[in-house]
Amino acid sequence: METAVHALPGAAHLMGLSAGEAATLPAVQVLDRLGVTEAGLSGAEATRRLAICGPNAVRAHYARALRVLGQQLRNAVLVLLAVTAAVSFFLGDSINAVIIGVILAASVGLGSVNEYRAERAAQALHSQVRHTAVVLRDARPAEVDVTALVPGDVVRLTLGGIVPADLRLLTTTGLECDESVLTGESMPVDKTVAPVPSGVAPAALGCCALMGTVVRAGGGTGVVVATGGRAEFGRIALGLGQRQPETGFQAGLRHFSVLLLQVAITLTSLILVTNLVLHRPLIESLLFSLAIAVGITPQLLPAVVSTSLAAGSRRLARCKVLVKRLVCIEDLGDMDVLVTDKTGTLTEGRIGFVAALAPGGGADDRVLLLGLLATESDLPAEAASAPEADLPTSGSVVAGGNPLDAALWQAPGAPVHLTGGYTRLGLLPFDHERRMTTAVLRAPDGSRILITKGAPEAVLSRCPDVPAGASDTLRAQFAAGSRVVAVATRPAAGLTVPTLADERDLIMAGFLVFLDRPKEAAAASLRRLAALGITVKVATGDNPLVAEKVCVDLGLPPGGTMTGTDIAALDDDALTAAVETTTIFARVSPEQKARLIRLLRRRGRDVGFLGDGVNDALALHAADVGISVDTATDVAKDAADVVLLEKDLGVLADGVAEGRRIFANTIKYVLMGTSSNFGNMFSAASASAVLSFLPMLPGQILLNNLLYDTSQLSIPTDHVDPEQLHAPSHWDIGFIRRFMFFFGPISSLFDFLTFAIMLGVFHAGPELFRSGWFVESLATQTLIIFAIRTRRIPFLRSRPSVPLLAAVFGVVAIGIALPLSPLAHALGFTPLPPVFFLTLTGMVIAYLILVEFAKKVFFAGPVDRPLTVRRRDHVHHVQRRASRFSHPGPLPGR
Repeated sequence: METAVHALPGAAHLMGLSAGEAATLPAVQVLDRLGVTEAGLSGAEATRRLAICGPNAVRAHYARALRVLGQQLRNAVLVLLAVTAAVSFFLGDSINAVIIGVILAASVGLGSVNEYRAERAAQALHSQVRHTAVVLRDARPAEVDVTALVPGDVVRLTLGGIVPADLRLLTTTGLECDESVLTGESMPVDKTVAPVPSGVAPAALGCCALMGTVVRAGGGTGVVVATGGRAEFGRIALGLGQRQPETGFQAGLRHFSVLLLQVAITLTSLILVTNLVLHRPLIESLLFSLAIAVGITPQLLPAVVSTSLAAGSRRLARCKVLVKRLVCIEDLGDMDVLVTDKTGTLTEGRIGFVAALAPGGGADDRVLLLGLLATESDLPAEAASAPEADLPTSGSVVAGGNPLDAALWQAPGAPVHLTGGYTRLGLLPFDHERRMTTAVLRAPDGSRILITKGAPEAVLSRCPDVPAGASDTLRAQFAAGSRVVAVATRPAAGLTVPTLADERDLIMAGFLVFLDRPKEAAAASLRRLAALGITVKVATGDNPLVAEKVCVDLGLPPGGTMTGTDIAALDDDALTAAVETTTIFARVSPEQKARLIRLLRRRGRDVGFLGDGVNDALALHAADVGISVDTATDVAKDAADVVLLEKDLGVLADGVAEGRRIFANTIKYVLMGTSSNFGNMFSAASASAVLSFLPMLPGQILLNNLLYDTSQLSIPTDHVDPEQLHAPSHWDIGFIRRFMFFFGPISSLFDFLTFAIMLGVFHAGPELFRSGWFVESLATQTLIIFAIRTRRIPFLRSRPSVPLLAAVFGVVAIGIALPLSPLAHALGFTPLPPVFFLTLTGMVIAYLILVEFAKKVFFAGPVDRPLTVRRRDHVHHVQRRASRFSHPGPLPGR
């Protein structure tokens, strides 16, 4: 085949053509500069250019063990502790320094291994997701990954698609693009092929379609002029970093770490000053102070979060929910409003033809024939010439039609044989503005007729004389939950291709009645979503009475109905107030669906949208979490963040519950770590001020913290109480602070009791004292997870998972065994008397009982949390869009 490239440009030229530069040149000159024709690149040339320019990516999703290790070592307190231990080693305290070094290495290693495993899972998840664009390669259309696009590729743009690179437009057909991801403006921008003056802003590049923007209307073709970080959107996205963005939970973790840092600095400073005042050795005092700082910090929290999200993606896959990014799991859990279509979600999605009715309500087969003639699918090929006996019978499947047209052809008794004498001359296809299809046909007698079918209100408005009884017939069918298509006709002498102006002076023929029954499982699924605190709203192109009937049958709480006409009449402020209380939006266009989503988000709601058609793509992009199904159109699946393998709200409810379960389990670790660690470290600080020796050696503190953290790695497997799933949960630093200062002193109370028993009953020296407190603190702070993990009575009304049980009791057993093991002397321990363990058992039981009473006081009040208003900014929008352009490796030059 002849190559499409006529002059191969150099590497520097390929890398340097910007959208702003290309917009000032005629399209022919741009093609010439890029060394390509409108037939596109050859496969070999595209491969050559990809090697020169690199992938069309702004995000990297590869896991590197050294980078993860570097993140672990970036903890300033850990580094300072390691340096201090090294100094201690060279000053003669070699045993303690080696012990600290080994424990630090184990802690860093444990965190690195778990976080690396989580990153590998995230990498695998990203690699499974494929975003494609249709380009001309070797003069033929082909689907290629968006990351494989290169300058010179000729790309086709379709409704609802995301522009995959900066393009200089070659052809346009009513093309409009939503450029809000670049400009923040929600109004679409008209696109043409005419050049623009030099020096204009990116928002005024009318002859360019820019990377990351959405095709709001029409279509076209364009040649790629810039990819990756050289595109306008790419420069913005790379300014936010090339790694995948942190999740909302991880952002909360950063804010939470500030709280811990404040507490750690206060405690360590106080402890260091106190020990120096008491004339204790500087190195020992510094090591002890730093160990306290490490002990109060939940070291493995990042690993717990990452592991939870990675494990959550696998569990969701088993629940038939596929997420494209780990952050989508949190987005699902955050969702408190779901806007969904009706067909196939609330209904079975199997549309069946019921009857053809005259305007007065009587049966009329002629209406069915007219409906068959006005379908958008091709008439049966045999119809023009085959004898009647050879024509397709009813039940034949004719390619190319929509579900309503297919139901007509498959209807029992459909007069398919009568279509044989008709020839279609022209067709004006359906669109969401007119909501009608019009065809011009030549009848067997040679006359020409125009047939229009579509939404009843649209067709009836074009009929000057509506027969008596038509309105009553229509109302009765809508009240029964039927979908109705009106059919009208008129003579069309001399007409071949119909236009909008020809849809006038119609004669009402009758109605085609269809039925899509409510899905049996939908009612239970709606109840599950309500129990999760999710408000369900229905956005449909169907008649409002039909939508209301389906919702009533399924028990969806009534909240009022608005039509597309009502929506168009309201400005944004008025509509924002109305959408909050309205349940059903009927006869809405794709643009109106997207507008509803944006206004719900303006009120701080986390909005999910479930749709599966090309015309749902705009709303899927506008939502906080776009949800589609495996059987959806390619454009809808491409626009979605989450793909359901079954179009079932029950499957979606599973996904929401999983997202919230992950947050609930991770917050258990946070609450445990802050309260127990704070209590123990406060106890250590207090004891160091009054004792003549350190209450615990630095290495013992770190070992205690390592064992405790290890036991908590199984928290992601834990069960979650139903009430913890009732509403989205978000970071609340004030709540965590209150929890820490409320439950921490309870832990300290039992530490002080242990001190008194060790000194007053056992007359303990330094080694026995440290051994007793080590075992008691590890047992209490580890076992307390069973009380803190639930507001209910543990074990009786809320059972922990088996892995959590095994991990916690295993760590407690290790803690008890250490003072009896051969390592005891090296670690500074000594065997404990048997009566101590009886005392310990009594204290643990008393501690757990006291915590249960404290929970009653702390959690007094309603279980349900108030709705949290979240306003996601423009950066979130950019990060979400940038994830589409993700490459499994480092980006060139970065």
